[in-house]
Amino acid sequence: MIKKIYTMILFIVSPFFLYKLYKRKKGVPSFGPRWKEHFGFTPKLASKEPPLWIHAVSVGESIAIIPLVKALKKRTPGQPILITTTSSTGAAQIKKLGQLVEHRFMPLDFSFAVKSFLVATTPKRLLIVETELWPNTLDTVKKFGIPISVINARLSEKSYHNYTRIQPLFNLMKDNIDQLLCQTIEDASRFNLLGIDESKISTTGSIKFDIQVPPNTKVKGQELRNKLGTKRKIWIAASTHKGEEDIVLLAHKRLMKSNPNALLIIVPRHPERFEEVNQLCNRHGFETVRRSSNKGVLSSTQVYLGDSMGEMLVFLSAADACFMGGSLAGSKVGGHNILEPAALGTPIVTGVSYYNFNEIVSNMLLSKGIIIVEDELSLSNTMSKLLNSWDTCTTMAKSASVIVKKNQGSIQKTIHNLDLKK
Repeated sequence: MIKKIYTMILFIVSPFFLYKLYKRKKGVPSFGPRWKEHFGFTPKLASKEPPLWIHAVSVGESIAIIPLVKALKKRTPGQPILITTTSSTGAAQIKKLGQLVEHRFMPLDFSFAVKSFLVATTPKRLLIVETELWPNTLDTVKKFGIPISVINARLSEKSYHNYTRIQPLFNLMKDNIDQLLCQTIEDASRFNLLGIDESKISTTGSIKFDIQVPPNTKVKGQELRNKLGTKRKIWIAASTHKGEEDIVLLAHKRLMKSNPNALLIIVPRHPERFEEVNQLCNRHGFETVRRSSNKGVLSSTQVYLGDSMGEMLVFLSAADACFMGGSLAGSKVGGHNILEPAALGTPIVTGVSYYNFNEIVSNMLLSKGIIIVEDELSLSNTMSKLLNSWDTCTTMAKSASVIVKKNQGSIQKTIHNLDLKK
């Protein structure tokens, strides 16, 4: 009965979800004729051998699994890998893997769509990245006799309480999961409290610690820095959300009173908001240059809008300090990946809402590798302190880097626990 009620609700809300997904947005790749894949009309794969199926819902998960995929292919070169994403932006990231994998869009959580997908692709095993759990999908995959593992699994305190509110629905899913590889002991404990058998749970760390900075990233970062100005003080607001940009821009305006030559690189989290943020910068009275315009940055330029895809590491490398978005303005996002700036040696500042990275931030706080800010004033004051103290920046960067290196190795632990020879 619970499953029927869930499916009925899904049927009602899916048109709204699809409208949001397919609505044409500037800077976001179009699905084109591939929209049919969401309904199970999935083209057959090039290889006839059953693939290892990895599902990474969107951009963040897609970026995180790239080192894992490369490690898997190195271990078993002949094993075909199929990666599904829900979003077209996630698909754009997977495209960077080239011939190493095949990509398909994930079918909606309707049994008929999932069945059609499975018949077309015949996967041997499903690896779900983080916690993208869908009742009908798990049930259908299990009925096809396909083992299901959740890798890099995380469950914040907030998400745990949300699941307890729909415990009967979660109960439908938990028995279909064969293996759960969690980021932290706390994540593992919460999943266990929800009813997943302890024997199915292991702690392997976060694969995001195993970030691989491409060799030419710092070269490109220095090239960008040369264009922006080597003698300027530059900070970046990365992966910002609606409401947050206002705080960041006000903080920059305050910062410029003591550092009139300071430059802000602002990179909105969602590409469809690039134009909106550009207009916001103009309304605040900033002389703004967009990355996509290819215009030169003058000494009078105050804001540089990073409105391009796949260049976050380059932007971070070009900056003296980083504020990581999704963490201010009463954010319900819970923060974004602070490990990227840490790996690049860029000092990190985050807002008070960082529950998705709670353990990482807590460890960095203990080693003084990160600073927490609450509002426009504290953000401005903190950035002023960092931009005017090379020693502080260097000390913070080293402390954060130690945390990253200390926690690396999750990919090998994940592969070992998966035991893909089974």
